[in-house]
Parts: sequence; C-alpha cells; structure tokens
Amino acid sequence: MRIHALIITCISLLIVSGCGGGSSSRGADSGNGGDGNASPQYNVEVRRTSFGIPHIKASNYANMGYGYGYVHAQDNLCILAEDLLTIRGERAKYLGRDGTYTIVANGSTANNVDSDFFWKFIATDEAIAPLKNSDQQAIDATEGFVAGYNRYVKELNAGEHPGRHLACRDEAWLTKITADDMFRRYFRLTLLASSSVFVNEVSQAKPPGPDNLPLPVDLDDILALDPGALPLSGGLPIGSNMYALGPDAVSEESLLLGNPHFPWTGTERLYLTHLELPDAEIMGASLYGVPAVLIGFNEHFAWSHTVSTAYRFTFYELTLNPADPTQYLYDGEMRDMESSEVSIDILEDDGTSTSETRTLYRSHYGPMLELAVSGVPVLEWSPLKAYTLRDANAENDSLMNQFFSWNRAQSFEEFVDLHGSVLGVPWVNTAATGPGKPAYYGDVTVVPNVSDAKVQTCGALPLQAVLGQLMPGLPILDGSRSTCEWDSDEDAPRPGIFGPANLPKITRNDWVHNCNDSYWISNPAEPLTGFAAIIGDEGTERTLRTRLCMQQVIKRLDGSDGRPGDRFDLETLQEVALDSAVLSEQLARPSLLSSYCALPLPLLSTGGAPVDTSAACSVLATWDGKNNLDSVGGHIWREFWRNTGGPLPIATPIDDLLWLTPFSASDPVNTPASLNVLNPIVATAFADGIQKVLDSSFELDTPMGQIQHSGVHDSIIPIFGGEGFEGSFTIANARSGGLEEDGYNITYGNSYIQTVTWDNAGNPVAEGFITYSQSADPASPYYKNMTEAYSAKQWIKFPYLEADIAADTVETLNLSE
Repeated sequence: MRIHALIITCISLLIVSGCGGGSSSRGADSGNGGDGNASPQYNVEVRRTSFGIPHIKASNYANMGYGYGYVHAQDNLCILAEDLLTIRGERAKYLGRDGTYTIVANGSTANNVDSDFFWKFIATDEAIAPLKNSDQQAIDATEGFVAGYNRYVKELNAGEHPGRHLACRDEAWLTKITADDMFRRYFRLTLLASSSVFVNEVSQAKPPGPDNLPLPVDLDDILALDPGALPLSGGLPIGSNMYALGPDAVSEESLLLGNPHFPWTGTERLYLTHLELPDAEIMGASLYGVPAVLIGFNEHFAWSHTVSTAYRFTFYELTLNPADPTQYLYDGEMRDMESSEVSIDILEDDGTSTSETRTLYRSHYGPMLELAVSGVPVLEWSPLKAYTLRDANAENDSLMNQFFSWNRAQSFEEFVDLHGSVLGVPWVNTAATGPGKPAYYGDVTVVPNVSDAKVQTCGALPLQAVLGQLMPGLPILDGSRSTCEWDSDEDAPRPGIFGPANLPKITRNDWVHNCNDSYWISNPAEPLTGFAAIIGDEGTERTLRTRLCMQQVIKRLDGSDGRPGDRFDLETLQEVALDSAVLSEQLARPSLLSSYCALPLPLLSTGGAPVDTSAACSVLATWDGKNNLDSVGGHIWREFWRNTGGPLPIATPIDDLLWLTPFSASDPVNTPASLNVLNPIVATAFADGIQKVLDSSFELDTPMGQIQHSGVHDSIIPIFGGEGFEGSFTIANARSGGLEEDGYNITYGNSYIQTVTWDNAGNPVAEGFITYSQSADPASPYYKNMTEAYSAKQWIKFPYLEADIAADTVETLNLSE
C-alpha cells in the first residue's frame, strides 16, 4: 500500500509540474500582474491522502481559503457553481424559464423564474452586509476561497484538466465568482430551516386586486389538512444521529459519533478537510463552499450536529387598510409596506433573452408571503389581512464567527463557552466531548424569543389555534401591536432571540445523544423541561429511530446487547453505527409471525384481493432483523411498515391503533409497544407490503445488497441500512414511494460519519467516511472510492498526525498566486 501511494505521488508531481495545473512552479500567474519576481499574494501547500482528503497547511486564513477553494473546485466545481448561480438569481437567465431548482435539504422546489425572484429579493446586498462584518479570519478565508476557486476556473477555461467537469465546463454560467457570491452562499445556508422553505410563497405574493382576487379561507378545510403536507411541520427533511460518550460510558477515552443524514446530491453534501494554521488545527467536514470545519475534531475536543426541532421564524398577521392592502396597522397607525421592483433576465426557448419584473413587498418584520397547501389557502393576502415572516436567521450575523471561533478553540471548556457566548448556530443541536471530558449536549441555537405566555397574549386568533394543532410550537402573532414583537434576553448577544440561559443544554459524565427529536430526553435519566414550545416538545412520543438511538447505549452499558463487556470503545461504537438494526422489527416481528403467519388463510389487500403470506412469512422467520448487504427479508418488512403509516378511515392517529401498550412519558424509551395484530389496518398493510414485493422485479428472498445501491454513481455500489420510519439507526433512504423496478436508489442518508477518540498521548484517533465520496465529478479519482469502502464497512482512518499524513500522501499541490 505504501509503495502504491509513493508511485501515485511521484506521478502526480510529474503531471502538475509538466502541465502547470496546480503546482507552485506556475508562480504568480494572476494575483500580481504576472510578475514572477513579485511576492505571491497566496501561497499554500495541500497534500491529499488516500481517498482524496485534502490536508491544507497554511500560514494564514487567506492562504488556507485559497487552497480550500482550489481543491474544492477540483472536486465539486459544477455543483457549487450551479448553487451560486441560483443565489445570484440567474437561473432563468442561463437555464431558461422552464427548469426547476430544489433545495434538497429542505424540500423546497421552485421553477427558475420564481427562484430568481426570491433570491434577488431576499439575498440583497443589505441582507448579506452583516455577514461581511464577520471576524477577519472568516473574511480572509472567504476571499482566499474565491481566489483559489477562480484560479481553477481560469485553468479550465484555458483547456487544462481535460475530461473533468463535463457537466459544466463549457457552460456560459461557469464564471469566476466574487466574495459576495460566497456571503450569499453562507446566507442561504443560514436560511435553510426558515425563509428558503418559502421560495414560491414569497416570490408569488402580491396584494389583492381586480386580477388577483383572494380565495376564501376556511378554518375547517385547514384543520383537515394532512400535517405532513405543511412546510416544516415535521422539521427539515434531513436528520442525523450523534452520541457523546463520557468517562462513565467508555472503557478507555471519551468517544464521539457524528453521523449526519444529508442529501447525496446538491450543495448540502459534506466535504472532508484537515486545516493546519498557526493558531488552529482542525479536521472534519463542511457543507460545500464553506472554508471551515462545521463538524470535526482535534486534540482538544470533537463535536457533531443534528437538526433541531426549534422554529427559526414566526409568522405575523397584519391588519390592513381596506382602501390600500399595502398598508398595515401598527400601534394605532397605518404603515406603508416597503415595495421592491425586482427584475430578472430570462432565456426563452427560441434563444432570445427577455426580462420580467415583479413588485414584491416587505413589512418591517420581513417579506410578505401567501401560503396554500394542497390547494387550500392558509395564509392569504386579502383586503383585510395579510401575512409576513420574521426570520431570526436572516438577522444572524454570527454564523461564520461561531464556526471559525470553534475551529480556533483551545479546550473543550472553551468550545462549550463559545456555544452560548457567540450563539450563531442556525438550526442544529450540538454534542461534544474531549479527552477525559464529559459529554455535552445543547440546543443552543438562534430561536425567536417568543415565550408560551407571549403566544397566549399575542397569538393571532383564530388562525393560531388552528395551525397550532397542525404545527405545534409555531407562532402566528398579532402584527398590529409592538407588544407582540419578539422579546430579548439579557444574556443574548443580539436582540430578539433567546439567550443561553433559556435554551436547553446538559453535561453528564456518561452519555448524551440526539437523533432529531427534541432536547427533552437527551439522556432519559435527566429530562430537560420547562422550555418554550417554539424550541421543541416535551413529554411526547419519540420516533422509532430516537428510541433505538437510546436503547443501543442503554443496552451497551448494562451489558445486554450481546457484545463483550459493558462499555464503549472505538470498535463497539463503529459496530453500533453501521449495525443496520430495525427497531420496528424488534418490537413487532414476533407478534406478526405468531399471528398472521400462523394463519392458514391468505390476508386481503387494500383492493380486497387475497395475498398468500406463506412464502414471505418463511423469509421473515429467518431474517436477521437487519438491513446489511447479506440480510434477506428487509425489503418485505420495509414495504409492510411503510403501509402502517397510511391514512385511516377515521381521524384517530395511526399510533393509537398500532400498539397495544400506549406511549408513557414515564417510559419514553420503551413505549409504545406490542403490535396490535387485531387491527385490520395492520393486517392489510402486511398484505399490501408482500404484494408490493411480489409485483417487483425482486424475489422475496433477494439479499438487500442486490436491491439497495447508490443512486448517485455511474456503477452499482451496494448500500446497507434502512429508513427512519421503520426505526433504522443506519440510514439509507431512496426518497421514493417504495420499492422501484431497479430497487432502492439511495440519494440520502448517512453522509459524513466520524468516530473519534484520543490515544494515551491525547492525540485524536478518528475513522469514518464520506459515504458518497469526496468528489461528484465522475472523472475524479475520488468519485466513488470512499463509497466502495463504506459499502464494505472498511473504516477509513483520518490521518491527523504529521507522520500519518506523510506516510499516506498520494498527491501534493504547492499553490501560489
């Protein structure tokens, strides 16, 4: 292996020095007028180790950003370029009016025209100005990233890197970028759980008039809506698992598992780097285009994130002037909405260019919007009422400072202190630990300061009462009174948000976790209670994944999980992370086998057709209960369990009929339980699930590895794991309605995985994966090699110490400009 790496290194150095593609031998080719004798503006060394991990060693943040921008463009140019094009509001200009754009991480899809209007209206120079006042390290890294990215684009335009980036290299929209492009990228990431969910609702909002008559709003129709159809009613369509394991839970040193479940497509993919600077050394992953580590580790601490349940915005109901629906009442006086004339360019089908202009409006709270769900108007702009959005993260000027300060932190204690003192984390929970340190959890994030008492006095009735049942915790406030503005805490770094004293956090010597339910039982031995409903729910049923998340730790620590001992080490943590167990199977399969499978008669499907269950029952009887590549039967179970969440002929929630033992707040880890096999809906779901498989191209006894595979690569790479709804911890999600003709095409799930501990000398020991690999370019050598290792469960060591990096270096780039 070492000889092989040395050969690759030598070949790589010969190639770059001969072609000038990324070697310092090119000298200063653009940053100083081409004068080779002038001192370069940027100078950085990037070493790539196996699997394409860049180790960026730089004398300052500008140089680090330069190296980061260059290698990130090498690996993922087209994806990032398209996203930057989108945030500039230029999709229709280059791609035409008929295309669409989806922010995969929040599920928002808009056509190119609406997308352009939204981003030109929202991501203005004024909106991004606060981010441009970030700490100097963030500014320098951003400007360096732009220069490094632009250098690579310049090389591509000059014909270098043949065969690379075929998806975009010849497109007119592949251009050099500016620092403002990157600040808009940060701004978009900040708004992921708030304003950018409402692209269509904001871009299409307009006051009522003769050509725009308002639709009647019926509260009963709203109440009858499927809650899952409302934006963010179930949170973001992304998730994560994380554990921090302190001294009382480990056999050696503290441990951390970071396991975000993010899209395998788009710019919310994660990218792994190692950054070495004079005042900081950090390794870990970041979302595309952010030259910092967002989830990572060093010798002092390790941390991870999961998506929080807190809402980052509130709606305000405005009382309008009936004679002018662009004026609203505020403290007894009428205020004018701010109007903006927004124009975009559009490439038409015949190749000509046209322009279109819309007038979009803001209140002093934020943008106006109209919301309809499944054709039912919910927030309608009428002559009397209208709705506006205030977004706490649109006001968050500390996003970059949070992560750059964390990257420079020198101790676990400083990391925890910075969590609350900077308070710039936009929409994720945090868990952390360090060598010899306890386990820390906090949902210390940017949340509108709206107490439950304020909702009681300021809720915009009757709509608040109705939507409160569909989207618990999300306020719709009366916008006509200044007393209904958000409050401010003395310990908050900015007005309008909760301070750390009013946000949930916990530190324990044993363990904490989060698997996307609220903060309530981060450790079931010490529930967190008394927080505002806008942050999350308390005393409510946990998802199957969260329950498995907790049970795995509890069973490990009481020695009942079948593994030796009763503590975690790195190996057992990795076994748990990729185990592919399914909690619904553990809770329900015994009852199913002893009931339906014991019957000599077929079950009836939804359409009334008889379904012979005998063959499926035989397979399920011998299934290992997991979704590993060699597991047989998991697809039958998945299609059955998918149907248990279907609509009921009555208004009773399915879980009230699914289990015999109901949920108990005193035992949230183990309830509800005991499958209700007498429920005819469950029997029908089993019949329908079997029929789904029988109608597919896969046999009942086909191993999961022949059914489930990567949906983003150009070759078949088997993928293990299951889906959250069935109670899987190891996530592989096809984002489809079920088993398709070619199986389960995985486009979401386990993304970046890090397992971290420390050796006797205090050095970090970390292993993991970028499950879809470092590069999205099929021509890259790093396009699928991590995915293949992940498929085989061959954990990849993340080289951190100099000796390990030097021994594993396969390519070196000495970049200067």
